[in-house]
Amino acid sequence: MDSFTNGAAWRWLKKLMLFIIFSLVINHLSSPESFSVGDSYRFPLEGFLSSIILCILIAIIAELNFKYYTKKYFSKKVEIRSVSWYMVSTLGYIAIMYVPLGIVLVMVAGADMEFYYLLIGLLLTLLVSFVLIGLAYAQDIYNLYKRSIKDAQITIESGAKTTKLTYENIACFYSENKVVYTVRNDGSTITTDFTLNELEEKINDQLFFRANRQIIIHKDAVDEIEKIENGKLRIRLKAVIQNNATAEITISRYKRTAFMDWFE
Repeated sequence: MDSFTNGAAWRWLKKLMLFIIFSLVINHLSSPESFSVGDSYRFPLEGFLSSIILCILIAIIAELNFKYYTKKYFSKKVEIRSVSWYMVSTLGYIAIMYVPLGIVLVMVAGADMEFYYLLIGLLLTLLVSFVLIGLAYAQDIYNLYKRSIKDAQITIESGAKTTKLTYENIACFYSENKVVYTVRNDGSTITTDFTLNELEEKINDQLFFRANRQIIIHKDAVDEIEKIENGKLRIRLKAVIQNNATAEITISRYKRTAFMDWFE
């Protein structure tokens, strides 16, 4: 628990340092009076505090959306499409936050509302947010990606026994007579206390596919794909299992497109 807390604290500390440094740089580049080499140098305190507040709001939005995407998508699959959607949706939420906030601040300051300056401010904020979020979350996204690659492990519980297997050493999971088996590449099997539904939630769906109600297969374990009647597919695995329980795996025509997209 302490290591987790320390890790989370260090993660947030790094982001805070990034926000502060970024705000300092932006504010010092925004006006000639802020250039430290000039005789008329003045620390941009007002702009610095304003940008820190804005960065905090951006950080809250980015973190909440990151937690949602981690739970919904990143925990099982990290790909360009999901990362792009994370960035687009986060920037969308920031825009939704910025417009009413900008209008309120103009009204409080008693200034005239000009759409042009509001739009320019929004575009600059989105540009800065894109860079800031990219810098702040690049390492987190990369760490999630490393978790989902082939050398990731899963813990198989079977009664009093616990076995750790890497994804690349698993050919499939299948259910027979209400018992779920884990099949290694050499054909040996291990019973597991998990259901197939529970396993489907745990494993990486870049590598595994739920072929039907009875079996989940690993992409590298597929040996042959054959087209059969009614638009179905018959799958044969490389692993030879003693009781030949998975000799023929059928993919329905409803799952055919999803399977081919996954396999390719």
